[in-house]
Amino acid sequence: MLTAIIVLAVLLLAVMLVLKFYPALGGVLTKEQLAAFSRLPHYKDGKFKNLSAPAMDNSASNLFSMLRDYMKTNPNRKPQAKLPLQQLQFGGDDKGEQARVTWFGHSAMLLELDGKHILLDPMFGQAPSPFPFFGNKRYSGKLPFEIAELPQIDAVVLSHDHYDHLDYDSILKLKNKVRRFIVPLGVGSHLERWGVEKSIITEHDWWEELEFEGIRLTAAPAQHFSGRNLNNRDSTLWCSWVITGRAANIYFSGDSGYGAHFKEIGEKYGPFDLTLMECGQYDPRWASIHMMPEETVQAHVDVKGKTLLPIHWGAFTLSFHDWNDPVERVTQAAKQLNVQVATPIIGEPVAVGAGRLPSSIWWKTAQ
Repeated sequence: MLTAIIVLAVLLLAVMLVLKFYPALGGVLTKEQLAAFSRLPHYKDGKFKNLSAPAMDNSASNLFSMLRDYMKTNPNRKPQAKLPLQQLQFGGDDKGEQARVTWFGHSAMLLELDGKHILLDPMFGQAPSPFPFFGNKRYSGKLPFEIAELPQIDAVVLSHDHYDHLDYDSILKLKNKVRRFIVPLGVGSHLERWGVEKSIITEHDWWEELEFEGIRLTAAPAQHFSGRNLNNRDSTLWCSWVITGRAANIYFSGDSGYGAHFKEIGEKYGPFDLTLMECGQYDPRWASIHMMPEETVQAHVDVKGKTLLPIHWGAFTLSFHDWNDPVERVTQAAKQLNVQVATPIIGEPVAVGAGRLPSSIWWKTAQ
């Protein structure tokens, strides 16, 4: 009995030490930050709130059904063959006459706009987990570039602090190459803990606009949640981004359920030449925080988008649907609404406003 108590105490101490000192779990907000957040209309009882979405259903029946689905065998939850990759050709149009976006799987992208190089949610790790040796591995196994080979990045823009969007090891490798980090409220605390200079981090609330060397960025609402630790859910903000330059007007949805905020964003900042819209990792049980593919297309229409690039799929298994179900459904829904969709392979650039867009059905070869 005494031995069991000692073992339990040691395990409990180990857990407490990990939660306090393991850097991948992120930073801690200051008293000044908490006081400032408390004055915001969408912050209550120590947490940020969505504009209108109900909380995710965490009832016992729902949790049991998710556990049941997790135990089911579905070989198509990940691809059975190697995904095609195109080696990244970094540089693009340095004169800024044409914008382009290169997708790296999930929500990680390189935006080249007005001669600037901007990384969006650069999760370049092998697994979206605080412990990368656990968790579902990246389908492609590798990226179409090495981080060490990247030249200077003008800015990193983050949508929220979840592990599949903000990766500790990726930031460690990137931080000395980046001139500016542009993030939602509170997310800078993680970056500071990881050694990013506070002077190059700016945090932003919903509807807050900033100017970055001729490019206007707006932190717009999204319908989601945040958190990296057991005790900090919703302690930092989540958002979508409007990115407006001379060459193009871009909308990046981040993670979001479908809601009225899309029409409001479209009215205020549309039309958009290109929308980068999440369409994967969905389930009816958490539809309030992740769109179904058909809603993705409708959200694109709501924000007055011209071309849709579906993201948040093609890298990790985080839900129960087939790995290629998102792109199959989103392209079908797009046909019904006469929406133009780009479907690049990982590493293939999409030139904004180009007459011809990537449109191969490459996921069929990886089934």
